[in-house]
Amino acid sequence: MTGTLYPFLRRDPLDLTVSTAEKALESLELRRRVLDELEAPLVACAAAVAAAFRAGGRLFTFGNGGSSTDARSVAALFTGRGLPAVSLACDSALVTALGNDIGFDVVFARQLAALGGAGDIACALSTSGGSANVLSGLAQAGSQGMVTIGFAGSGGGRMAEERLAEHLFVVPSSSVHRIQEAQATLYHVLAVLVSADAG
Repeated sequence: MTGTLYPFLRRDPLDLTVSTAEKALESLELRRRVLDELEAPLVACAAAVAAAFRAGGRLFTFGNGGSSTDARSVAALFTGRGLPAVSLACDSALVTALGNDIGFDVVFARQLAALGGAGDIACALSTSGGSANVLSGLAQAGSQGMVTIGFAGSGGGRMAEERLAEHLFVVPSSSVHRIQEAQATLYHVLAVLVSADAG
């Protein structure tokens, strides 16, 4: 498995052209599959988000590590379309202060409690669906009457088990790379659908 993900660690020769082509095909097939299987839930989510924006709601996005950069991309997609959105992982001073002074598990929940309210939208991204601070953020958003969206991978983890997101999109893969690629396809389509209906 390690040799497949990180070909430079292999001791036997690897045809990089073949390996790249296989990964690209795998990624494409997964993206097509999730768009096909999740089309109806995606349209329903877009309608709910567009309605929230029309009523004056704002979008808050969050995630850890690579998912935090994806959360920033989601916020940028919506802001670029003239819709109010902010990524909660972007303020490093605030995130590290909350993490140090209170606990890393609340870095998103505390921000949502202070900034969010009923009618706003919370979008959580996680490849595992099990990050404690992401789950706490979704729980906080739900308790405040926000529209909740979750992007997860594999089986959806605790995000799915605890039903923390009204609109949950689980990518059926255990590969972090493929999960994030498919999630990117989903949230790009979501942004297009929402912007067409939010005006």
